[in-house]
Amino acid sequence: MKQEQVTRHSLFEDAQALLVAPMFVAFAVLLFQHAGLLTGGTVGLAFLVHYLQGWPMAWVVFLVNLPFYVFSWRAMGMVFTVKTFICVGLLSLYTALLPEVIALQAVDRLFAAVMGGFLIGVGLLMIVRHKASLGGLGVLALYLQNTRGWSAGKVQMAADALILLAGLVIRDPLTVVLSIVGALALNLVLAANHKAGRYLAT
Repeated sequence: MKQEQVTRHSLFEDAQALLVAPMFVAFAVLLFQHAGLLTGGTVGLAFLVHYLQGWPMAWVVFLVNLPFYVFSWRAMGMVFTVKTFICVGLLSLYTALLPEVIALQAVDRLFAAVMGGFLIGVGLLMIVRHKASLGGLGVLALYLQNTRGWSAGKVQMAADALILLAGLVIRDPLTVVLSIVGALALNLVLAANHKAGRYLAT
């Protein structure tokens, strides 16, 4: 069998992905906020702080990621960390700007959970394929995998489960169940589209 040649993303391709992907995630954040839902990862941590303290979601997303850049630098290097910083910064910016240009009157909560999960999944897929991340717990999971041998996937799954369970303190059980549906939709996108050997660009 002829070996397929691996091609590298151009600077333009990286730039468009880092600009566009956070917009998908920011729109999901808008849907989740409107429906009062949660999600996993660092965005989920930001939701917990936002709901508890009432602080602006855009600033919380940016601030909760700051401690994790140390792990990103150590685990993945400078280029990955810079790209991740750009993605998180843009996600924060888009999260602040979207409510200024979109006014949601009513959104079915189940639809918000599923569509929000799909949008985050697509955004993360784009970001990961361009050697970046949305920072936070995902980077910590990679760091622990590299330094302790812990499975990054299992660490991430455990962290997401704890975040959603913590939601029971500030949200009703139905909201947490819908949030879990959103998390399942997110992971369905990643599981179906992010498989080793199927995407050869770097």
